[in-house]
Amino acid sequence: MRFLLLIAIISLFIGFFQACSGSVSSPSQIDTTMFGNNDKVGKYVNTRGFRMYYETYGSGDPLLIIHANNGSINNFSGQIPYFAKSYKVIVADSRSQGKSVDNSDSLSYEMMADDFNALLDTLHIDSCNVIGWSDGGINGLLLAIRHPDKVKKLAITGANLWPDTTAVEPFLYNMIQEYHDSLFRVPQTPKIKHTLKLSLLLSNEPHITLEQLHQVQCPTLVINGDHDIIHPKHALLIADNIPKSYLWIIPGAGHSTPLFHKDEFNEEVDGFFKRPFKEIKGDDQFD
Repeated sequence: MRFLLLIAIISLFIGFFQACSGSVSSPSQIDTTMFGNNDKVGKYVNTRGFRMYYETYGSGDPLLIIHANNGSINNFSGQIPYFAKSYKVIVADSRSQGKSVDNSDSLSYEMMADDFNALLDTLHIDSCNVIGWSDGGINGLLLAIRHPDKVKKLAITGANLWPDTTAVEPFLYNMIQEYHDSLFRVPQTPKIKHTLKLSLLLSNEPHITLEQLHQVQCPTLVINGDHDIIHPKHALLIADNIPKSYLWIIPGAGHSTPLFHKDEFNEEVDGFFKRPFKEIKGDDQFD
């Protein structure tokens, strides 16, 4: 019974992004259910040992948007119509999630960052702006660290550097650890193995050092809800260690800023991409 309860609770968490993406209203003329399931624009690319599913919308400077754990393209139905007005929006299902099926046993954020680099290569995109939410924010940081030429500007929300209670709320950290351990005590069916692969990311990763953040060359907007499951002080630590960074803590917000604060999220991120980055030092700090 305890195990079944944990299954239910964590499944709600890691599947949350898929379940609630349709709960945020979009303009009536736009069918947001098509995102992630659009036969007209959806394509697969064979890369790095699996088939990666992606869609593109709009035209202009390229913008890559990366979803959260166990999410999919559809999580950004509140962002795709907005940004497609000014950008060529590239959205993909990360490895082992959505339509990007990968039956191998291993999965890491580094693998996924390299997957997105390979996707950009396939699309002949030398560099682009990047938005990442939660796990997508981690992938965005690693893309900027491992492939710095690919990222012009980076906006991340709800990302963490390491998997402990200095970064993550203790109640969630303990719940995930117990759930993860429980998965090893049941028959290892294909479904359980897939769930375990995704839960391992939450319980054991990432492991990004502050020294690695110093390597991020692109201007970066670090976003966090003031009641996020990622501690706001952890977001401050991230911003503090990226040479060119802004920090935006959204009041009255939790982890799902692109969903429940989508209008202000879209406008602030868009402005960050369009305005030149300004280093605020000396007398400018009085402004």
